[in-house]
Amino acid sequence: MHVHCHATSGMVMSTYTKAIEAGAEIVDTAISSMSLSTSQPPTEAVVAMLRGTEYDTGLDLKKLTVISDYFDSIRHKYHAFESGFTGIDTNVLVYQIPGGMISNLISQLREAKKEDRLADVYDEVPRVKADLGHVPLVTPTSQIVGTQAVLNVITGERYKMVTNETKNLVRGLYGKTPADIDPAVRKKIIGDEKPITVRPADLLEPEFEKLCKEIEEYACKENMTCSEEDVLSYALFPQVALDYFKHRQMMEKGVNYRDLAAVAVLYMRSTEKHASSKGQGTGNVDAWKCAAINEAVGRWGWPL
Repeated sequence: MHVHCHATSGMVMSTYTKAIEAGAEIVDTAISSMSLSTSQPPTEAVVAMLRGTEYDTGLDLKKLTVISDYFDSIRHKYHAFESGFTGIDTNVLVYQIPGGMISNLISQLREAKKEDRLADVYDEVPRVKADLGHVPLVTPTSQIVGTQAVLNVITGERYKMVTNETKNLVRGLYGKTPADIDPAVRKKIIGDEKPITVRPADLLEPEFEKLCKEIEEYACKENMTCSEEDVLSYALFPQVALDYFKHRQMMEKGVNYRDLAAVAVLYMRSTEKHASSKGQGTGNVDAWKCAAINEAVGRWGWPL
């Protein structure tokens, strides 16, 4: 038995204790500097809790501390991307919203500058869940329900705006829902269109050869044929896969990323100096660009 929990509600340690006593062989944890809230409970705490019992992990707490210190410095680098939700929230016991979904809701509301409507979204999520046939709040249906709840709150009218994923869920393209979808909601979302009643995959036309043709210019095999892995990557994540293929192709052509990283760093420094000379502090450099430069510098070893 393998148990995976989040620490959002504050009950995870007691949950793990009972799970282990009931025979769980694996429990998921996170190193302390990356733990708690919507993450997992701290590894060190679980190790200490089990020390001296029949469930002793044998892990060295001193070595775990070194690991924690390392990731603490890593986390500080990306503090700008933290959701701001870092504590215990017992509301999860009422709204039944999983941790990963909470951080996603906060992110969407922040983009819309509607963070003050979080409580309204919490109220809306269980209503949308019920409307859509009580789908489980796990990927991908948790994202579908959460995004739709945010739209319902932001627009001020339920289902005025509907995502394509919500439409496809109502059409039956994600399979049969545990309960029936509310007829009035179905009517508002897809009109008189009839949802499918068969296995969704049975309606798909074979696309492997078609997808292979679309990406053949990025093939990296010696015989210039598409690999199965590339085709599947493109089928699942078309835009991300294409970006990766293009990047890989540039590397095969001998693009010097060490020099590219150096140019990027020099550009950022000149931007900062220019902004400072105008009294604009550090120039509000885009965090995504900084992260990309840091990654390039770390990968190709260019010293800052």
